[in-house]
Parts: sequence; structure tokens; C-alpha cells
Amino acid sequence: MRPTDTLANTAPNSPHGMADPAISHSTALPNRAYTDPEEWLRERDEVISKTWAGLGFSNDIATPGAVYPVTFMGLPLLMVRDQNGHAQVFHNVCRHRGMQLVAEAGETGLMIRCPYHKWGYDLSGQLKSTPNIGGMGIHEVAGFKCADHALAAVRCEESMGIVFINLSGEAPSLAHNLEPLMSRWRALAGDHFEEQLIADSGDYGAMELTLNSNYKLAVENYCESYHLPFVHPDLNTYSPLDAHYNLLVEPLASGQGTRVYDLARGDDQPLPLFSGWDSDRLKTAEYLSLYPNVLLGIQADHFFVILLRPEAVDQTRERLQFFYADRDALTDAFERRRQSLHEAWSLVFAEDISVVEGLQHGRASPAFDGGLFTPLMDVPTHHFHQWFLRGG
Repeated sequence: MRPTDTLANTAPNSPHGMADPAISHSTALPNRAYTDPEEWLRERDEVISKTWAGLGFSNDIATPGAVYPVTFMGLPLLMVRDQNGHAQVFHNVCRHRGMQLVAEAGETGLMIRCPYHKWGYDLSGQLKSTPNIGGMGIHEVAGFKCADHALAAVRCEESMGIVFINLSGEAPSLAHNLEPLMSRWRALAGDHFEEQLIADSGDYGAMELTLNSNYKLAVENYCESYHLPFVHPDLNTYSPLDAHYNLLVEPLASGQGTRVYDLARGDDQPLPLFSGWDSDRLKTAEYLSLYPNVLLGIQADHFFVILLRPEAVDQTRERLQFFYADRDALTDAFERRRQSLHEAWSLVFAEDISVVEGLQHGRASPAFDGGLFTPLMDVPTHHFHQWFLRGG
């Protein structure tokens, strides 16, 4: 597999932008990229490990002492909020005999204790206690230094309410990685839009789905609007295909935008807007697949994040979190509006399930091995494939 030529930029001569005939002849990812477990692990180690992947939400570990175990592409990992309020991620295994340290999300206090022999680690991962290591009541042995056996850390940083990880530890900073996206959305939503984000922890703040498909098919489906009138007929009535445009954010994201997002939505109380939102673009909304596994949606009155957690080559856990621009949005005055948003997006994402799973089923056929890109409607999907083929 090798990358093909760079995509043409979008332009206003078509609702979606400029067609690129060259992509019709581009190489797409073969079936094994979606079906082969060994290829899946190679992808983790050779593509995803080099960049920043979404692992969980910041509010999964909201307070110091909070722990949240996550299995990411076969790796048992543990998110922790340390005493200084910083997110930490460790391999979720005791250094003694490899026991899983934490099985369920919760509060651990000041110490993470292995359930097997009760070795204890502080919230920064340092080994602090080794009960009975030298026999009953003897907690030290000559030559054994706790400082040499800290938990194995995974590089992590936070942005937009997401805990990101860089498995290799060698990528440029997260801020550097996200700068092209942040520059675009700061121009739309204000210089400090990401600092305004308030996670909704109520009944209408989150949703979770399981997809019997490779996570990349969810990325590809999300970043294109071609399927809108066929899969989302209700959405297409108020945000039609011809009001959408393709969107590329080099080199890390692609997706679609609309010029007709409806802020009114009937009689519900309008939500607070991002304070710096461009007043000439109140009906603009953009939906980007941030490679490799984060799906983002931004509107003048709310923001959402979908994390795709690959659990197997053909299974993905999809977690969504809503965010708002002001804490007042979480009051009772806006409950109907938040409920309406939750119901509308729940319908859209539920409609996608059969499509994404059908794409996975199709990858079993020897009559298909990559398929075609159309020169206009598949520009975002082609961009994702090129990123992947370059190795992230």
C-alpha cells in the first residue's frame, strides 16, 4: 500500500467544492485493513502509536483519585487524575506479577493497590508499598528499590474535554498536532472556545453504542455527507445535502460542513452561544473526523465529541459526550432543548449503525477490495486513506 497524490483544495464553484478526477484512480485500503487481526495490531503499533489518539473523556476522571480502566486495541490502560489535578495514563498492570490493577471506574483515594498482593502505587504511578515482600510483617528486602518499579506510563495530554494518548511518546506536542484544527475553529467560534466547553453530565449529556465493525468505517462514514439523503432522510429535510461542503484540515482531519444548521428548533429555549462565534455564520456547523479515532461536531450552541474505541478488528465502542458554551445551559431552563438535541443526534447515529456494519460485512467479499472514490463526494474519505497510507 502506498500513498497517492495530494488532494485538490475545496472551492466554492460547487456546494461541496472542487472535484478531483485523480482520486477516481487512487488506491483505497484493502479488505485486510478491516478484517485481519494481525493487520489491526500492526496498525496500532506502526500508525496509531505515532500520533495522538483519543482514549477517554476528561470527566471520566473528574477529581483527584478518580480511575478509569480502558482497553485500547488490546492494551489494558488506566486513566488517573493525580493529586495535582493532572491526567495520567498507565499500563493497567502491577509490576510484580502483571495483575490488572483496576477493573472498574471509581475513586481509589491516594493509593492504587494491586488486588493480588496489595502492592501500592501513588497517583503519579510510583511504587510506595510492598507488604510482606520479605515474609509476614517484613515489607522491605535488601536490594529492592521501589523507585525502580514505577508503573509504565503512557504519554497523555488533554484538549476539548478529551484525554489523548501518544503510545510511542515521540509525537510533537498535542497543541502542535491540533493547531490546524484549532486555528480554523477559533476563527469560527472565538479564540477561547475550547476553554468555554462545559461537559453535560446529566441524563442528556452522553450516549454509547457498540458497532460490529472496524473503527475506520465509522471514521469514513462520519466524514462524508454523500449518504445523507439516503440514510438520514429526516436530517436531510433541515440540513440537505446541497447545503453541505467538503472540509479538509491538513494533515490531520477531514469532514463536512453545513450552512443551514437550525438554532431555533421550535419553541425550545435557545441555548447560550459561544461568546466569540462569528455572527455572520450562525447557521454554520462543521463535522470533522480527527484522525485516527475522534469525531467532532461544532455548532454555535453546542459541541460534541465521539470517541471510537477499537475493541477488536471488527468491533468498536462509540462514546459520545455533549458540551455547551455556558454553565447556564445545564440548568432546568434549557432541559427541553438539551433533550431535543440528544434525541435528534441519537436518531442520526442509530441510523448509521446498519450502514457501518454493512460496510464491514462487505469486506468479507473477494469481489471487493478497496472500491472506488468518486471525484467530488468522496474527497474526505480519500483524504483519510491517504493519511493512513502515509503512516499517520
